[in-house]
Amino acid sequence: MDPNKKEEIIKDLIRFTEAKDYYAKIGKAWKRGYLLYGPPGTGKSTMIAAMANLLKYDIYDLELTAVKDNTELRKLLIDTSSKSILVIEDIDCSLDLTGQREKREKTGDEKKEEKDKDPVKAEMKKRDENNQNSQVTLSGLLNFIDGPWSACGGERIIVFTTNYVDKLDPALIRRGRMDKHIELSYCSFEAFKVLAKNYLDIKSHHLFGRIDILLQETKMTPADVAENLMPKSTEEDGEACLVRLTEALEEAKVKAEEEAKTKAEEEAKAKAEEEEKLKAEKEKEENGKEGVEVNEEVKENGEDDKHSATNGVEENGDVSH
Repeated sequence: MDPNKKEEIIKDLIRFTEAKDYYAKIGKAWKRGYLLYGPPGTGKSTMIAAMANLLKYDIYDLELTAVKDNTELRKLLIDTSSKSILVIEDIDCSLDLTGQREKREKTGDEKKEEKDKDPVKAEMKKRDENNQNSQVTLSGLLNFIDGPWSACGGERIIVFTTNYVDKLDPALIRRGRMDKHIELSYCSFEAFKVLAKNYLDIKSHHLFGRIDILLQETKMTPADVAENLMPKSTEEDGEACLVRLTEALEEAKVKAEEEAKTKAEEEAKAKAEEEEKLKAEKEKEENGKEGVEVNEEVKENGEDDKHSATNGVEENGDVSH
C-alpha cells in the first residue's frame, strides 16, 4: 500500500479510538464502518488483521449465510464485545439482495461426474448448499449496521470486503454506514519496495528500475508479488527472487497484450458481422420496396389495359347502333 494512504488509515483508526466524547457529543453510536474493495489477492483480509493488531481489538468474522434470520443477527451483535472488529467478507456473495452469484443447475452428467470424482466431498457440498437458507434481509442488515441496536456497547468497527463493489446496494455502503471506502488495487512500485524489504531485506537493487516499469505496464496483485519474492529453497538469494519476479511480470505483460489483441480482433469481427448484417437487411428492405413498386406498376398497367379494352367495347357498341 502507498505509504501516504497507509498513514492516513492509521491516523483515522487512532482518531476513532480517542473519539468517545466526540461521538457522545454529536449523538452517534461509537462505531465506524470500513469498506475494503478490490480484486482478489490485493490484501483485504491482511488489512483487517493489521487493523486488529494496531488497535488490539478482537475480530468477529460473521458469515451471513449461516445466520438464520434478522433476529439472530441482532443477538449476535449484542453478544459481541466492545473494542472489536465485526467482519463480513465477500458481502456481495452473502445476500441475494446484494448480488449473490447465481447458482446454475447442474445436469445429470455433471452431477454424476462430480459424485464419481469425490463422493464424500460431493455429499458434503450438497448438504452445505441445502443448509444455506438464511432469511437475513437487506433491511435487517442495514439495521444491524446503524439501527437502534447498533448503539449497544461501543468502540466497534464494522468492515465489509468485496471484489465487486458495483454489485452492492448503494444504501448498504453509503457514508454513515460504511464511513471510509478503501480501494486495494494491484501492486504499485511503492508497495513492492515494502514487500522487498520485508521478504528479502533489500532496500535497493539494479532490477528495481525494470520492476518499476513492468508494474506500470501490467497488473499483478500484492499476493502474487509476495509469492515470487519468497525464497523457494535455502540456496536462493534475494537477487534470484527478484529475477523470478521480473520474469513473472514480463510473462504477465505478454499474456495481457495477447489477450488485448484477441479481444480487439473479436470486437472487430463482431463489428464487421454486425455491419454486414445491417447491410443485408438494408438491401432486403430496398429490394422489397422495388418489388412493391413493380407490382404497383404492373397493377396500374393492368388497370389501364382494362380501361382501354372497356372503352373499345363501348366504342364498338356505339358503331353498331
